[in-house]
Amino acid sequence: MRTGLLTEGGYPYASGDAGLWCDRLVRGLGQHEFDLYALSRSRHQEEQGLLPLPPQVTRVRTAPLWTAEGDGGAVGYGRRARRRFTEHYGELAGAVCAAADGSASGAVADRFANALYGLAELAREERGLGAALRSDLGVRTLERACRAPGAPRMAREARVADLLTVTGHLERALRPLSLDWYGEDALGAADLCHATSGGPAALPGLLARHFCGVPLLVTEYGVHLRAHYLGQGPGAAPAVRALLAAFHGRLATEIYRRAEILTPGNAHARRWQERCGADRARIRTVYPGMAADGFTEAGEAPDRADPDTLVWVGRVEPAKDLVSLLHAFAQVRRQEPGARLRIVGSPDGPEGTAYLGHCRALAAQLFPDEAEGAHAVGCNPVSFDEIGSPDAPTLPEVYASGAVVVLSSVVEGFPTGLIEAMLCGRATVSTDAGAVVEVIGGTGLVVPPRNPRALADACVALLRDPERRARLGAAARARALELFTVEQNVAAFHGIYLEIVSHCPVRRDLLDASGAPLPFAAPAESHVPAHWPATPTWALPTTEPAR
Repeated sequence: MRTGLLTEGGYPYASGDAGLWCDRLVRGLGQHEFDLYALSRSRHQEEQGLLPLPPQVTRVRTAPLWTAEGDGGAVGYGRRARRRFTEHYGELAGAVCAAADGSASGAVADRFANALYGLAELAREERGLGAALRSDLGVRTLERACRAPGAPRMAREARVADLLTVTGHLERALRPLSLDWYGEDALGAADLCHATSGGPAALPGLLARHFCGVPLLVTEYGVHLRAHYLGQGPGAAPAVRALLAAFHGRLATEIYRRAEILTPGNAHARRWQERCGADRARIRTVYPGMAADGFTEAGEAPDRADPDTLVWVGRVEPAKDLVSLLHAFAQVRRQEPGARLRIVGSPDGPEGTAYLGHCRALAAQLFPDEAEGAHAVGCNPVSFDEIGSPDAPTLPEVYASGAVVVLSSVVEGFPTGLIEAMLCGRATVSTDAGAVVEVIGGTGLVVPPRNPRALADACVALLRDPERRARLGAAARARALELFTVEQNVAAFHGIYLEIVSHCPVRRDLLDASGAPLPFAAPAESHVPAHWPATPTWALPTTEPAR
């Protein structure tokens, strides 16, 4: 089977999102061929180069989403092409404005889809859309849709600066429409398109389905629409936020309608997809796969843990709420004076660096350096380390050093660090954020976010009960090995690939160089490798044996 793997800002680039699980998937399905179609997010990402690829990757094609100039292919539109562009882009903008008030009617979804595919067909004939989308004609078309009767107040209040901002964003998001990936020598030759996220990454899959009938599988470990909502800063104008949210909502609805199967990574993502119109019958939850081998030693040696140490591991950023964790630990110290807290992680960008400095200052204020006697050196019960430092050389050793692993987030997607702790056989205390409850499944303690007292009480309960810690740790490791390994992830996708291909219409126009049908171009049961009589033996008349 040939699979077109569609990515945005990740695999096969050395830096980016979702690279690890994509690489494990491709390497785990060595019996299939993969063509990679990657959209890059920055010049830096492209300069970092590509990861080493396995032999089953037969082709890699890339395109940028970050360049300011776009494709430029729309220069020289004739009168007929300009009229078609105005019609289709006006319909798309009208659907966006109609959805800006939260409308999710089928008529709006159909209007958006027809306009999207109309623009794609125009881009295919005229070799691009970028210049037209950025042109005065594109801005005026968007403005007419915002000012049209019935448009919501937020759209009508959009200023010229807002329209230019929205235009630039739409041009980048719609850039896949102008790519030359949809012929029989590219995605059209694939048996299946697998988009590793929603949004722009799934757009090539939609067009391959529209132009060539290639079935589409969409995997979302982080819902693209939710990420867009969270990524809209408070400084953005209300009209810009409303219009872009409506556009991405319409795009998500169309992706969910057209995909043969959706594979969210957890129930939280599944609920988002269902809320956007996804058919529940076409959703299969597939958990991300973790490599368990590196955590085996720690998981099978729980006695290595310091019985008085709490461990926190992750990216240092405000969403992880280390401030609440430090205040909770202050209450833990009042009940367990010998307790210690290890915070292991790197800051995430300038904001994370500033947050780490704030947390260090708070720890110094809450826990002055302590010494056991008049001649001993004082030390703080809270330590800050990074993976790779002498005190924290590897992740398994960090998890193995503590009796309890703590997660204190207020916003969380799929908690990978929690699964790593479970693979190490450690008892956990977590806040109820994102998919935490789904991952824990009763093998750890869960408390409300931003509640230092509840977090402290749960930590103290486990520090004082080593037998309970051992039971929870063993149950957590068994659950992680059953649900969250690379092997189960690869096996699930292998079955889904075969399910999709077995239910999709046969494409008899696909032939190889010798004129024979390609694999999966004909059902396996249509050919019997032997000569069989026209009349089965059981239907032949019987004769009496000679006496």
